[in-house]
Amino acid sequence: MRTVTTARELRAEMSAHRMRGAGVGLVPTMGALHAGHQALLARARDRHEVVVASVFVNPMQFERADDLARYPRDPSRDRSVLEEASVDVCFSPSVDEMYPDGEPVVRVDPGPLGSVLEGASRPGHFAGVATVVAKLLALVAPDAVYLGEKDFQQLVVVRRLVRDLSFPVGVVGCATVREPDGLALSSRNSRLSPAGRSAATALHRALLAGAEAWRGGSDPARCEQVVAREVSSEPLASLDYAVAVDDRLASVSSTPPPPVGHAPARLLVAAVVEGIRLIDNLEVGR
Repeated sequence: MRTVTTARELRAEMSAHRMRGAGVGLVPTMGALHAGHQALLARARDRHEVVVASVFVNPMQFERADDLARYPRDPSRDRSVLEEASVDVCFSPSVDEMYPDGEPVVRVDPGPLGSVLEGASRPGHFAGVATVVAKLLALVAPDAVYLGEKDFQQLVVVRRLVRDLSFPVGVVGCATVREPDGLALSSRNSRLSPAGRSAATALHRALLAGAEAWRGGSDPARCEQVVAREVSSEPLASLDYAVAVDDRLASVSSTPPPPVGHAPARLLVAAVVEGIRLIDNLEVGR
């Protein structure tokens, strides 16, 4: 694996691969890599001759400086994970390298998709996501970028970014990887105490209960209530939202569940456990 830390090095590396016609897959990460990232890397490895992984904790995605400072970092383990996954190029820039003049004056506005749900609770978060992803796509020029479905809103924003700004790249969403008890893998999980870790499983239990209600014919608004009630029953969890949306993040709570075979909906939930924001989602309606 070749590790590069500057945009100039990355451009030179990618130019050499493109000159020989190699297909390229990109997996953008913020480090603290876990089995969910490994699944993304494996998917890219299966499909492309060259796999590029970025490791960059993007300050533009954090509303609070203390949250940024506490974000888990483990560069040594990250390198081991990437090498084990046979990654060809690791791009690990500094903040000054990515934003040499400080936070960029020109940034990508995700529009209404970035102001709801997570965007409502974390103002500016998706402008940070969209801006850094656009920079990575411009530097790497991959054939496809691989993102986890756990961050479903992020996946929707990136798909729209690629479509609206005409980036010639596929966006591949990969299934959420979970612990045996159903907890969605997240770098933030490492900050939970044992009690908080146990409480965090309420999100997945709530989604399963909502999906069961959906299959039983409950309307989406009722399914949202089921999810919200289950999370709220956990004393250590503070619910932010529980919603049913389509693949454009539009609410489906005013319409009946779609028949089998129609476009599915997705239940999304967010809660705070021990001061740590957790999100999860589950597809329903198939």
